[in-house]
Amino acid sequence: MTGSDTKTLGQRIKELRREAGMSQSDLATAMGRSESWVSQVERGVQPVERLSVLQALADALNVSVREIRPDAAPTEAAGPEETQRSNDLDGLRVALTGHPALGSLFEQPPTEPIPPLADFRQRVEEAWTLAHASSYAALSDHLTELLPSIETAVRHAPASDRIDLHALRAKAYQVAAASFTRQDQADAAWVAADRALQAAELAGQPLEVVASLFRMAHAFMRQQHMEQAEQAAKSAVTVMAPRAESPACPPEELSLLGAMNLVLAVINAREGHRAKTHEHINRAREIAARLGEDRNDFDTEFGPTNVEIHAMSTAVELGDAGLALEVAQAVDASGLSPERQSRFFLDVARAHAQRRHVGEATTALLEAERLAPEQIHDHHLAREVVRDLVQLSEPRVPESLRGLAERSAVG
Repeated sequence: MTGSDTKTLGQRIKELRREAGMSQSDLATAMGRSESWVSQVERGVQPVERLSVLQALADALNVSVREIRPDAAPTEAAGPEETQRSNDLDGLRVALTGHPALGSLFEQPPTEPIPPLADFRQRVEEAWTLAHASSYAALSDHLTELLPSIETAVRHAPASDRIDLHALRAKAYQVAAASFTRQDQADAAWVAADRALQAAELAGQPLEVVASLFRMAHAFMRQQHMEQAEQAAKSAVTVMAPRAESPACPPEELSLLGAMNLVLAVINAREGHRAKTHEHINRAREIAARLGEDRNDFDTEFGPTNVEIHAMSTAVELGDAGLALEVAQAVDASGLSPERQSRFFLDVARAHAQRRHVGEATTALLEAERLAPEQIHDHHLAREVVRDLVQLSEPRVPESLRGLAERSAVG
Protein backbone atom coordinates (compact mmCIF):
# COMPACT_ATOMS: atom_id res chain seq x y z
CA MET A 1 0.00 0.00 0.00
CA THR A 2 1.18 3.52 -0.77
CA GLY A 3 0.98 6.40 1.72
CA SER A 4 -2.16 7.69 0.02
CA ASP A 5 -3.72 4.20 0.12
CA THR A 6 -3.00 3.97 3.84
CA LYS A 7 -4.61 7.34 4.44
CA THR A 8 -7.66 6.37 2.38
CA LEU A 9 -7.96 3.12 4.35
CA GLY A 10 -7.79 5.07 7.60
CA GLN A 11 -10.55 7.42 6.48
CA ARG A 12 -12.70 4.46 5.46
CA ILE A 13 -12.27 2.81 8.87
CA LYS A 14 -13.18 6.09 10.55
CA GLU A 15 -16.36 6.35 8.47
CA LEU A 16 -17.36 2.76 9.20
CA ARG A 17 -16.68 3.23 12.90
CA ARG A 18 -18.90 6.29 13.04
CA GLU A 19 -21.62 4.54 11.07
CA ALA A 20 -21.50 1.76 13.65
CA GLY A 21 -21.93 4.34 16.43
CA MET A 22 -18.58 3.37 17.97
CA SER A 23 -15.97 5.58 19.58
CA GLN A 24 -12.27 4.93 19.02
CA SER A 25 -12.18 3.52 22.53
CA ASP A 26 -15.04 1.13 21.67
CA LEU A 27 -13.24 -0.12 18.57
CA ALA A 28 -9.96 -0.50 20.45
CA THR A 29 -11.66 -2.55 23.16
CA ALA A 30 -13.39 -4.77 20.61
CA MET A 31 -10.05 -5.51 18.95
CA GLY A 32 -7.94 -5.82 22.08
CA ARG A 33 -5.83 -2.88 20.93
CA SER A 34 -5.09 0.54 22.38
CA GLU A 35 -7.02 3.66 21.44
CA SER A 36 -3.77 5.21 20.22
CA TRP A 37 -3.39 2.31 17.73
CA VAL A 38 -6.88 3.00 16.35
CA SER A 39 -6.00 6.69 16.09
CA GLN A 40 -2.82 5.88 14.16
CA VAL A 41 -4.74 3.64 11.75
CA GLU A 42 -7.37 6.31 11.08
CA ARG A 43 -4.70 8.97 10.53
CA GLY A 44 -2.81 6.76 8.07
CA VAL A 45 0.23 6.55 10.36
CA GLN A 46 -0.26 2.87 11.10
CA PRO A 47 -0.60 0.72 7.96
CA VAL A 48 -2.81 -2.36 8.15
CA GLU A 49 -1.32 -5.00 5.89
CA ARG A 50 -1.99 -8.35 7.54
CA LEU A 51 -5.23 -10.01 6.56
CA SER A 52 -5.75 -11.17 10.15
CA VAL A 53 -5.78 -7.56 11.36
CA LEU A 54 -8.12 -6.49 8.56
CA GLN A 55 -10.43 -9.36 9.50
CA ALA A 56 -10.36 -8.32 13.17
CA LEU A 57 -11.29 -4.77 12.14
CA ALA A 58 -14.11 -6.05 9.97
CA ASP A 59 -15.44 -8.26 12.77
CA ALA A 60 -15.34 -5.40 15.26
CA LEU A 61 -17.15 -3.09 12.83
CA ASN A 62 -19.58 -5.85 11.75
CA VAL A 63 -18.71 -5.46 8.07
CA SER A 64 -16.87 -7.54 5.49
CA VAL A 65 -13.15 -7.18 4.86
CA ARG A 66 -13.89 -5.94 1.34
CA GLU A 67 -15.94 -3.06 2.74
CA ILE A 68 -12.79 -1.90 4.51
CA ARG A 69 -10.36 -2.67 1.71
CA PRO A 70 -11.85 -3.77 -1.62
CA ASP A 71 -8.57 -5.14 -2.98
CA ALA A 72 -7.99 -7.45 0.00
CA ALA A 73 -7.68 -11.08 -1.09
CA PRO A 74 -8.02 -14.18 1.05
CA THR A 75 -4.49 -15.28 0.20
CA GLU A 76 -2.97 -11.88 0.92
CA ALA A 77 -0.02 -11.80 3.27
CA ALA A 78 2.31 -9.00 4.24
CA GLY A 79 5.84 -9.15 2.92
CA PRO A 80 8.87 -8.15 4.99
CA GLU A 81 8.92 -4.58 3.69
CA GLU A 82 5.24 -4.10 4.47
CA THR A 83 5.65 -5.40 8.00
CA GLN A 84 8.50 -3.03 8.69
CA ARG A 85 6.39 -0.01 7.81
CA SER A 86 4.02 -0.42 10.75
CA ASN A 87 4.85 1.81 13.70
CA ASP A 88 4.10 -0.60 16.50
CA LEU A 89 6.03 -3.00 18.72
CA ASP A 90 4.26 -6.18 17.62
CA GLY A 91 7.47 -7.83 16.44
CA LEU A 92 9.22 -7.07 19.72
CA ARG A 93 6.23 -8.35 21.66
CA VAL A 94 6.51 -11.69 19.87
CA ALA A 95 10.27 -11.77 20.44
CA LEU A 96 9.67 -11.26 24.16
CA THR A 97 7.55 -14.41 24.31
CA GLY A 98 9.00 -17.59 25.79
CA HIS A 99 12.55 -18.20 26.97
CA PRO A 100 15.02 -15.69 25.49
CA ALA A 101 17.75 -18.25 24.73
CA LEU A 102 16.34 -21.74 25.14
CA GLY A 103 18.94 -23.40 22.94
CA SER A 104 21.68 -22.34 25.33
CA LEU A 105 20.12 -24.48 28.06
CA PHE A 106 20.61 -27.51 25.83
CA GLU A 107 24.25 -26.63 25.18
CA GLN A 108 23.62 -25.54 21.61
CA PRO A 109 26.52 -23.36 20.43
CA PRO A 110 25.84 -19.84 19.10
CA THR A 111 24.98 -19.81 15.39
CA GLU A 112 27.04 -16.62 14.87
CA PRO A 113 30.17 -15.16 16.46
CA ILE A 114 29.46 -13.20 19.65
CA PRO A 115 29.92 -9.45 19.03
CA PRO A 116 32.34 -7.49 21.23
CA LEU A 117 31.11 -5.54 24.27
CA ALA A 118 31.61 -2.22 22.49
CA ASP A 119 29.16 -3.31 19.81
CA PHE A 120 26.50 -4.16 22.39
CA ARG A 121 27.01 -0.80 24.15
CA GLN A 122 26.50 1.06 20.88
CA ARG A 123 23.38 -0.95 20.04
CA VAL A 124 21.83 -0.27 23.46
CA GLU A 125 22.48 3.46 23.04
CA GLU A 126 20.88 3.31 19.59
CA ALA A 127 17.82 1.66 21.14
CA TRP A 128 17.34 4.54 23.58
CA THR A 129 17.77 7.04 20.72
CA LEU A 130 15.02 5.31 18.73
CA ALA A 131 12.75 5.18 21.79
CA HIS A 132 13.13 8.91 22.47
CA ALA A 133 12.30 9.57 18.81
CA SER A 134 9.15 7.40 19.05
CA SER A 135 10.51 5.38 16.10
CA TYR A 136 8.80 2.23 17.29
CA ALA A 137 8.96 0.27 14.04
CA ALA A 138 12.73 0.72 13.85
CA LEU A 139 13.04 0.11 17.59
CA SER A 140 11.05 -3.11 17.31
CA ASP A 141 13.35 -4.39 14.56
CA HIS A 142 16.43 -3.24 16.48
CA LEU A 143 15.53 -4.89 19.79
CA THR A 144 14.19 -8.02 18.11
CA GLU A 145 17.73 -8.61 16.88
CA LEU A 146 19.57 -7.21 19.92
CA LEU A 147 17.81 -9.01 22.76
CA PRO A 148 18.32 -12.62 21.52
CA SER A 149 21.90 -11.75 20.62
CA ILE A 150 22.72 -10.39 24.05
CA GLU A 151 20.84 -13.21 25.77
CA THR A 152 22.99 -15.72 23.88
CA ALA A 153 26.16 -13.74 24.53
CA VAL A 154 25.66 -13.59 28.27
CA ARG A 155 25.48 -17.39 28.36
CA HIS A 156 28.49 -18.08 26.12
CA ALA A 157 30.84 -15.11 26.50
CA PRO A 158 33.96 -15.29 28.65
CA ALA A 159 33.20 -15.03 32.36
CA SER A 160 35.06 -11.71 32.51
CA ASP A 161 32.51 -10.12 30.15
CA ARG A 162 29.33 -11.44 31.70
CA ILE A 163 28.80 -8.80 34.37
CA ASP A 164 28.99 -6.06 31.71
CA LEU A 165 26.70 -8.04 29.45
CA HIS A 166 24.11 -8.46 32.21
CA ALA A 167 24.21 -4.70 32.79
CA LEU A 168 23.68 -3.99 29.08
CA ARG A 169 20.92 -6.60 28.98
CA ALA A 170 19.17 -4.76 31.83
CA LYS A 171 19.39 -1.46 29.95
CA ALA A 172 18.05 -3.04 26.75
CA TYR A 173 15.02 -4.47 28.54
CA GLN A 174 14.44 -1.11 30.21
CA VAL A 175 14.19 0.48 26.76
CA ALA A 176 11.62 -2.14 25.84
CA ALA A 177 9.66 -1.60 29.05
CA ALA A 178 9.56 2.18 28.64
CA SER A 179 8.47 1.88 25.00
CA PHE A 180 5.76 -0.70 25.67
CA THR A 181 4.34 1.59 28.36
CA ARG A 182 4.21 4.51 25.93
CA GLN A 183 2.42 2.29 23.41
CA ASP A 184 -0.21 1.25 25.99
CA GLN A 185 1.10 -2.32 26.07
CA ALA A 186 1.59 -2.39 29.81
CA ASP A 187 1.48 -6.18 30.13
CA ALA A 188 4.50 -6.51 27.84
CA ALA A 189 6.16 -3.60 29.68
CA TRP A 190 5.81 -5.54 32.92
CA VAL A 191 7.54 -8.60 31.41
CA ALA A 192 10.38 -6.48 30.02
CA ALA A 193 10.84 -4.60 33.29
CA ASP A 194 10.97 -7.86 35.23
CA ARG A 195 13.67 -9.22 32.92
CA ALA A 196 15.59 -5.96 33.30
CA LEU A 197 15.38 -6.31 37.07
CA GLN A 198 16.77 -9.86 37.00
CA ALA A 199 19.60 -8.89 34.65
CA ALA A 200 20.52 -5.90 36.82
CA GLU A 201 20.75 -8.12 39.91
CA LEU A 202 23.00 -10.58 38.08
CA ALA A 203 25.17 -7.63 37.06
CA GLY A 204 25.51 -6.70 40.72
CA GLN A 205 24.08 -3.23 40.06
CA PRO A 206 21.39 -2.42 42.66
CA LEU A 207 20.71 1.00 41.16
CA GLU A 208 19.83 -0.64 37.84
CA VAL A 209 17.46 -2.86 39.81
CA VAL A 210 15.76 0.26 41.15
CA ALA A 211 15.66 1.74 37.64
CA SER A 212 13.90 -1.43 36.50
CA LEU A 213 11.39 -1.05 39.35
CA PHE A 214 10.84 2.52 38.10
CA ARG A 215 9.84 1.13 34.67
CA MET A 216 7.70 -1.53 36.31
CA ALA A 217 5.83 1.05 38.40
CA HIS A 218 5.02 3.03 35.26
CA ALA A 219 3.73 -0.12 33.56
CA PHE A 220 1.44 -0.84 36.50
CA MET A 221 0.19 2.77 36.50
CA ARG A 222 -0.71 2.51 32.83
CA GLN A 223 -2.70 -0.63 33.65
CA GLN A 224 -4.43 1.24 36.48
CA HIS A 225 -2.95 -1.26 38.94
CA MET A 226 -2.11 1.43 41.48
CA GLU A 227 -1.54 -0.91 44.41
CA GLN A 228 1.13 -2.82 42.50
CA ALA A 229 2.68 0.41 41.20
CA GLU A 230 2.85 1.75 44.74
CA GLN A 231 4.43 -1.47 46.01
CA ALA A 232 7.14 -1.32 43.33
CA ALA A 233 7.97 2.30 44.16
CA LYS A 234 7.66 1.96 47.93
CA SER A 235 9.94 -1.06 48.08
CA ALA A 236 12.71 1.06 46.56
CA VAL A 237 12.05 4.16 48.67
CA THR A 238 12.01 2.14 51.91
CA VAL A 239 15.54 0.89 51.25
CA MET A 240 16.99 4.02 49.68
CA ALA A 241 15.63 6.77 51.95
CA PRO A 242 17.84 5.92 54.97
CA ARG A 243 20.89 5.70 52.69
CA ALA A 244 20.16 9.18 51.33
CA GLU A 245 20.70 10.66 54.79
CA SER A 246 24.44 10.18 54.33
CA PRO A 247 26.22 13.23 52.86
CA ALA A 248 28.22 10.79 50.75
CA CYS A 249 25.15 9.38 48.98
CA PRO A 250 25.97 9.36 45.23
CA PRO A 251 23.96 11.75 43.03
CA GLU A 252 22.81 8.85 40.82
CA GLU A 253 21.22 7.21 43.84
CA LEU A 254 19.61 10.48 44.91
CA SER A 255 18.17 10.88 41.42
CA LEU A 256 16.51 7.48 41.56
CA LEU A 257 15.13 8.15 45.05
CA GLY A 258 13.72 11.45 43.84
CA ALA A 259 12.22 9.84 40.75
CA MET A 260 10.53 7.17 42.87
CA ASN A 261 9.04 9.85 45.10
CA LEU A 262 7.59 11.47 41.98
CA VAL A 263 6.08 8.12 41.01
CA LEU A 264 4.45 7.90 44.44
CA ALA A 265 3.22 11.49 44.09
CA VAL A 266 1.49 10.65 40.80
CA ILE A 267 -0.05 7.48 42.24
CA ASN A 268 -1.46 9.33 45.25
CA ALA A 269 -2.73 12.17 43.06
CA ARG A 270 -4.64 9.73 40.86
CA GLU A 271 -6.06 8.14 43.99
CA GLY A 272 -7.12 11.56 45.27
CA HIS A 273 -4.80 11.54 48.31
CA ARG A 274 -3.89 15.22 48.48
CA ALA A 275 -1.73 15.21 51.63
CA LYS A 276 0.38 12.22 50.55
CA THR A 277 0.81 13.72 47.09
CA HIS A 278 2.25 16.93 48.51
CA GLU A 279 4.39 14.95 50.94
CA HIS A 280 6.12 13.08 48.12
CA ILE A 281 6.46 16.21 45.98
CA ASN A 282 8.15 17.99 48.89
CA ARG A 283 10.51 15.06 49.44
CA ALA A 284 11.44 15.13 45.78
CA ARG A 285 11.97 18.91 46.00
CA GLU A 286 14.41 18.43 48.88
CA ILE A 287 16.37 15.83 46.93
CA ALA A 288 16.40 17.99 43.79
CA ALA A 289 17.64 20.98 45.78
CA ARG A 290 20.41 18.83 47.18
CA LEU A 291 21.44 17.81 43.66
CA GLY A 292 21.23 21.41 42.52
CA GLU A 293 20.88 20.58 38.82
CA ASP A 294 18.76 18.76 36.27
CA ARG A 295 20.16 15.32 35.57
CA ASN A 296 19.20 12.33 33.47
CA ASP A 297 20.45 9.40 35.50
CA PHE A 298 18.91 6.14 34.25
CA ASP A 299 16.84 8.18 31.74
CA THR A 300 14.63 9.62 34.51
CA GLU A 301 15.37 13.31 33.74
CA PHE A 302 15.19 13.95 37.48
CA GLY A 303 16.08 17.38 38.81
CA PRO A 304 14.50 20.63 40.05
CA THR A 305 12.69 21.26 36.77
CA ASN A 306 11.14 17.83 36.55
CA VAL A 307 9.98 18.07 40.17
CA GLU A 308 8.09 21.28 39.43
CA ILE A 309 6.60 19.73 36.30
CA HIS A 310 5.32 16.89 38.46
CA ALA A 311 4.05 19.37 41.04
CA MET A 312 2.03 20.97 38.27
CA SER A 313 0.90 17.64 36.82
CA THR A 314 -0.26 16.24 40.16
CA ALA A 315 -2.13 19.48 40.86
CA VAL A 316 -4.02 18.91 37.62
CA GLU A 317 -4.80 15.34 38.68
CA LEU A 318 -6.19 16.69 41.96
CA GLY A 319 -8.29 19.29 40.14
CA ASP A 320 -6.23 22.24 41.45
CA ALA A 321 -5.99 24.05 38.11
CA GLY A 322 -5.12 27.39 39.72
CA LEU A 323 -2.17 25.91 41.61
CA ALA A 324 -1.06 24.02 38.51
CA LEU A 325 -0.95 27.17 36.38
CA GLU A 326 0.81 29.09 39.14
CA VAL A 327 3.54 26.44 39.33
CA ALA A 328 3.77 26.28 35.53
CA GLN A 329 4.58 30.00 35.27
CA ALA A 330 7.86 29.40 37.09
CA VAL A 331 8.92 26.39 35.00
CA ASP A 332 11.46 26.61 32.20
CA ALA A 333 11.36 23.19 30.56
CA SER A 334 13.55 24.11 27.59
CA GLY A 335 16.50 22.11 28.92
CA LEU A 336 14.56 18.85 28.98
CA SER A 337 13.96 16.42 26.12
CA PRO A 338 11.31 17.37 23.53
CA GLU A 339 9.20 14.47 24.78
CA ARG A 340 9.27 15.79 28.37
CA GLN A 341 8.65 19.38 27.25
CA SER A 342 5.66 18.21 25.24
CA ARG A 343 4.22 16.45 28.29
CA PHE A 344 4.65 19.67 30.28
CA PHE A 345 2.60 21.66 27.75
CA LEU A 346 0.01 18.90 27.70
CA ASP A 347 -0.46 19.33 31.45
CA VAL A 348 -0.66 23.10 31.00
CA ALA A 349 -3.44 22.50 28.48
CA ARG A 350 -5.23 20.18 30.90
CA ALA A 351 -5.12 22.85 33.60
CA HIS A 352 -6.53 25.50 31.24
CA ALA A 353 -9.22 23.05 30.10
CA GLN A 354 -10.30 22.57 33.71
CA ARG A 355 -10.85 26.34 33.82
CA ARG A 356 -12.61 26.27 30.45
CA HIS A 357 -9.89 28.42 28.85
CA VAL A 358 -10.25 27.07 25.30
CA GLY A 359 -7.80 29.47 23.64
CA GLU A 360 -5.00 29.04 26.18
CA ALA A 361 -5.44 25.26 26.27
CA THR A 362 -5.33 25.04 22.47
CA THR A 363 -2.17 27.16 22.33
CA ALA A 364 -0.46 24.86 24.84
CA LEU A 365 -1.53 21.76 22.90
CA LEU A 366 -0.21 23.19 19.64
CA GLU A 367 3.16 23.84 21.28
CA ALA A 368 3.16 20.29 22.65
CA GLU A 369 2.35 19.01 19.16
CA ARG A 370 5.20 21.03 17.65
CA LEU A 371 7.66 19.44 20.08
CA ALA A 372 6.46 15.82 19.84
CA PRO A 373 3.61 15.40 17.37
CA GLU A 374 3.12 11.64 17.70
CA GLN A 375 3.00 11.84 21.47
CA ILE A 376 0.16 14.40 21.34
CA HIS A 377 -1.71 12.64 18.55
CA ASP A 378 -1.62 9.33 20.42
CA HIS A 379 -1.54 10.14 24.14
CA HIS A 380 -4.87 9.31 25.76
CA LEU A 381 -4.78 12.42 27.97
CA ALA A 382 -4.10 14.70 25.00
CA ARG A 383 -6.97 13.20 23.07
CA GLU A 384 -9.31 13.61 26.07
CA VAL A 385 -8.39 17.30 26.33
CA VAL A 386 -8.97 17.84 22.61
CA ARG A 387 -12.40 16.20 22.87
CA ASP A 388 -13.29 18.33 25.90
CA LEU A 389 -12.17 21.54 24.19
CA VAL A 390 -14.16 20.75 21.05
CA GLN A 391 -17.28 20.15 23.15
CA LEU A 392 -16.70 23.34 25.14
CA SER A 393 -16.36 25.47 22.02
CA GLU A 394 -19.18 23.98 19.91
CA PRO A 395 -20.78 25.09 17.65
CA ARG A 396 -17.96 27.56 16.91
CA VAL A 397 -14.86 25.41 17.15
CA PRO A 398 -11.71 27.50 16.43
CA GLU A 399 -9.98 26.49 13.23
CA SER A 400 -6.70 25.74 15.03
CA LEU A 401 -8.49 23.39 17.43
CA ARG A 402 -10.46 21.76 14.63
CA GLY A 403 -7.21 21.12 12.74
CA LEU A 404 -5.62 19.57 15.83
CA ALA A 405 -8.64 17.33 16.32
CA GLU A 406 -8.38 16.18 12.70
CA ARG A 407 -4.66 15.50 12.94
CA SER A 408 -5.27 13.50 16.11
CA ALA A 409 -8.25 11.68 14.53
CA VAL A 410 -10.37 12.63 17.53
CA GLY A 411 -14.01 11.91 17.03
